Amino acid sequence: MNPGTPRGGAPRRGPANPPRQPAPPAMTAPLNLMGGAPPGPAPMAPPPVNPPPVNPPPAAAPTRRTRRTVDLTPAQHRALDIWQRDAADRLGLARVTGQEVLTALIDRLLSDPTLTTQITRAIASRR
Repeated sequence: MNPGTPRGGAPRRGPANPPRQPAPPAMTAPLNLMGGAPPGPAPMAPPPVNPPPVNPPPAAAPTRRTRRTVDLTPAQHRALDIWQRDAADRLGLARVTGQEVLTALIDRLLSDPTLTTQITRAIASRR
């Protein structure tokens, strides 16, 4: 059998070893399937129209929170949960948190002299 002839006996068309096609250039950036510009360095932001003053006024000090914990009896815990659900219903909210309740109570305690007197008496009667 002739090396340039396939099994069927018909001669091949074209050269025995066709020239190789050049490989496509390697991708330098990942393919962006969502459209838009390929990832790369972020464009420079334009300079602000009104630059900040050289000596800006001092910012207010950040509010630092301090955590306090409260030990409740199971009955107090259940009753507070029920109260919070009822309050949420009255306010049209999904829920009222214990944090919100305690913060509101403390704010009132510190600003309402009548409530301050009532709480002081309640503490004294428990001792």
